[in-house]
Amino acid sequence: MSGNVEAPRSRPGRVPILMYHAVSPVPDPRFSKYTVTPAAFLAQIRWLARAGFHTITPDDLVAARTRGAALPPRPVMITFDDGFRDTAHDAPPILAAHGFRAVFYLVTGLAAATSRWMVPEVGVELPLIGWDEARTLETDGFICGSHSVTHPRLARVPLDDCRRELHDSRRSLEDALGRAVTDLAYPFGSHDDHVVEAAQEAGYLTAVTTEEGFSTDEPMLRLRRLPVEGRDSLLDFRFRVLTGRTPGGWWQLARERLSLRHER
Repeated sequence: MSGNVEAPRSRPGRVPILMYHAVSPVPDPRFSKYTVTPAAFLAQIRWLARAGFHTITPDDLVAARTRGAALPPRPVMITFDDGFRDTAHDAPPILAAHGFRAVFYLVTGLAAATSRWMVPEVGVELPLIGWDEARTLETDGFICGSHSVTHPRLARVPLDDCRRELHDSRRSLEDALGRAVTDLAYPFGSHDDHVVEAAQEAGYLTAVTTEEGFSTDEPMLRLRRLPVEGRDSLLDFRFRVLTGRTPGGWWQLARERLSLRHER
């Protein structure tokens, strides 16, 4: 693909919601799959801008899906899970330089602490932003949403605990930011019908999952996303944004389909 390739106009209602975690100049090897370097992030954002993409917010998506409001011809939503300090330092200047916005989902009970939920998962914990940094993000035009209080797998905890995680996180964000907060990212992507119902009861209007794919006409509390990984090349990134999969992902899908045919 050439450097000046133009993205096709989005299908009606089809939106790539990009899922990032960490942007850091020195990725920890134990978390490198989920860490994009600032140089790689700059290349990705620069390509999005040159290809004519425009960032939208969760509110924009709600307005389009529920009230028929217009979206730009090439909409994209950029999201960051967890609220890592390096990410909040390195990503916003790159986004702002291209006129882009993004959503940062924060673990409210660990503000200014570390991502201790990662220790049993990958054996590392990383610094998280505090409330002053969250308010700075909002002042600079970015959006902070909820990623629960302690980052549990919500579908695996007692329902009362799930409700507290969702309600208390939203309340903490609203107290700290001074505005209504209605956007959620499920920790680990963990959700089921009970979790979705609890999210609705807590007052959320949107919730992103880790289910892979374009966001089309799925419920607003079950939004699909496209993951961006540290190992992705710029070609991988372009393919993912335009087609929903990397070249390797398409090849893997073709192999799986061929294998199923042979089994028949």
